[in-house]
Amino acid sequence: MATSICQVDADICIRSAMPRSAPRPCSAPTCSVLVHDGSGRCGAHPREAWVKVVPAKRITGRRLQAMRAALFARDPLCAECRRQGRAVPATQRDHIIPLSEGGPDDETNEQGLCGECHEVKSRAEAIYGRWRQAIVLPP
Repeated sequence: MATSICQVDADICIRSAMPRSAPRPCSAPTCSVLVHDGSGRCGAHPREAWVKVVPAKRITGRRLQAMRAALFARDPLCAECRRQGRAVPATQRDHIIPLSEGGPDDETNEQGLCGECHEVKSRAEAIYGRWRQAIVLPP
């Protein structure tokens, strides 16, 4: 059971038997203010609230297979290779605007790509996504 002993002379009130931890410097870069509450951050550098971004619902199953078949029947060649003057069959259904960036999962946002072009585009999008997350915007 916790004890409650108050010392009137020093205005210190002990509410439990556990000692307090030592103050630590704020964990924000270049800040050395000592933090006493255990949060790790001073009042000038609060942690940002974490917000989960919910991407568009992906189409799956038979509906996806029907959309793939319709795309390849409508446009059997790789869109990127065609722009470069080559005729290569499309094997991948690709979102022009990625779902993670708010693109819809429908016919208006799809194109057929060959495996090589799809891999190059996916790698570039992944690099851009990591770069975009690393940017720290001022409040």
